Amino acid sequence: MTVHTEIHDSVLVVTIDRPERRNAVDGQTATELFEAFTAFEEDDSLSVAILTGANGTFCAGADLKAISTGNGNRIDRTGPGPMGPTRLDLSKPVIAAVEGFAVAGGLELAVWCDLRVAAEDATFGVYCRRWGVPLVDGGTIRLPRLIGSSLANDMILTGRAVEGPEAARIGLVNRMSAPGEALDDALSLAHELAAFPQR
Repeated sequence: MTVHTEIHDSVLVVTIDRPERRNAVDGQTATELFEAFTAFEEDDSLSVAILTGANGTFCAGADLKAISTGNGNRIDRTGPGPMGPTRLDLSKPVIAAVEGFAVAGGLELAVWCDLRVAAEDATFGVYCRRWGVPLVDGGTIRLPRLIGSSLANDMILTGRAVEGPEAARIGLVNRMSAPGEALDDALSLAHELAAFPQR
């Protein structure tokens, strides 16, 4: 298993755990993420989910090494997104708890989430631009909706790094945390949301 889930009252924490690949998503991981969030949507005892990465990195994108060996993410117009859950339209909120890098497909996962809590030293970016690989999982639609077309174009066309404070200033991040505290702060926020009437 490359994805772990943990329940805190009515909050589900979904953790990508591939530290040897900086939590890059391969085909198996994409499937496990899709299944975890599908189960979350169907479970009436769960109100809020958090997506995070193990060992200080949110997600370094799609695993290009796995793609080159035939174990990569599926690109299918009718199935799950290449990064897993990104084509799901959930009725319950998902919070990204970002430490370290959220780049390329990892950025796409972060902007798929409804809210983002990030450590001050987190880094966001369309790094796939540096290798001529496009955002293929909704990032070019979601990113401009969050930060506006001009700023999104800057990130998409240049592939530059956007550090935590700038990410907060431009609206990419909703809440900033001290390094190592993003998950704890996301859990606090999730419990606040879960305390409200649901549906």
